[in-house]
Amino acid sequence: MHIITRLDRGGSAQNTLLTCIELSNKYHMILINGPSLESNMTTEEKTFINNQLKEFRRRDGVHYINPYLVRDLKPLSDLHALLWLIKAIRYHNPSIVHTHTSKAGALGRISAFMWGIRKIVHTPHGHVFYGHFPPLKSRIFLWIERFLGIITSRIIALTNGEKSDYIKKGVYPGNKITTIHSGVDVKLFRKPSVPPEIKRRELGLNPDAPVVGTAGWLSPVKGSIALLLAMEQVWKKHPECQLIFVGRGELEAKIREIAIQMKHEDKVFLLGWRNDMPDIMHMMDIFVLPSLNEGMGRVIVEAMSSGKPVIASRTGGIVDLVEDGKNGFLITPGDIKGLSSAIIRLLSNYELTKKMGEKGRETSSKFSIEAMIEKIDMLYQELLRM
Repeated sequence: MHIITRLDRGGSAQNTLLTCIELSNKYHMILINGPSLESNMTTEEKTFINNQLKEFRRRDGVHYINPYLVRDLKPLSDLHALLWLIKAIRYHNPSIVHTHTSKAGALGRISAFMWGIRKIVHTPHGHVFYGHFPPLKSRIFLWIERFLGIITSRIIALTNGEKSDYIKKGVYPGNKITTIHSGVDVKLFRKPSVPPEIKRRELGLNPDAPVVGTAGWLSPVKGSIALLLAMEQVWKKHPECQLIFVGRGELEAKIREIAIQMKHEDKVFLLGWRNDMPDIMHMMDIFVLPSLNEGMGRVIVEAMSSGKPVIASRTGGIVDLVEDGKNGFLITPGDIKGLSSAIIRLLSNYELTKKMGEKGRETSSKFSIEAMIEKIDMLYQELLRM
């Protein structure tokens, strides 16, 4: 049984759905998620998720929506969500309960333990011990996770950097942590379905001007505003450069507002969530992920698979993907000047950009969907033998 708060286009939801779909031919899979109201998905995004769920059900997977399982802290609703989960676990009596993300991870593990399930797996998809919340709130989450660690059989870290954080902060001992990288369909990103210049024209971009892009939630922890502010210096040296944001989130209106204040709104494009990410990636010259904290950043693998150099923050699991000076550059989280310098350096050096992109392609092959599914399967088999 897999339990997650919301199903959307984010990395945690996509990893969970891929796991359920790919392993449903081997295990009887049950997937429970909340109503996903916080995602504010477009009709296109909902169609994408519904198609994935149809494929899951086609493989005899069982899917439920827990109407009370929401992302925000709501004591009464959370209590209802807990009781709902206990009832579902009692009915299905799964051999393994696998929870995902913070809220579903807490309620799911508690409900499983209360019903007597002792094989409990949790994938945080990146911890929230820094970068997401104020210091006091972050410490509270750290204490909660230490408590929940007592009843957790295995924790899945997306990278060795994340695993190291759990050990250093005394959350989990090393023997409870398994590192399994997020799986990406790297073959899908090797070649675009249409030439990049055609895709640029289709989206209203200048086909002959360079493109810097990022993808993910438009939220403070993703560093979206820092990237926009960093472009101020980039535009002084490369005034024709274009900036694209793929994704949605709470900062969408603010990004538009700042772009207008900077008088560069004609060079900033907010594309929302896309179903044609391979074509979008190939349209970019440089991919940037300036997160304050990041479990892994599977979108980095997508960019590298597309042969793009990556500029990203030296934080969380990103350091497992980006080798500074080889397949991209690592910068200090929130360092606007560092972001500007790295972008300018790549825009000014075609050979370096090409070389880093080629190195990224080599790196990306380690992070395939097949590798992720195989490792999760091995973990389940280990637990079932216990």
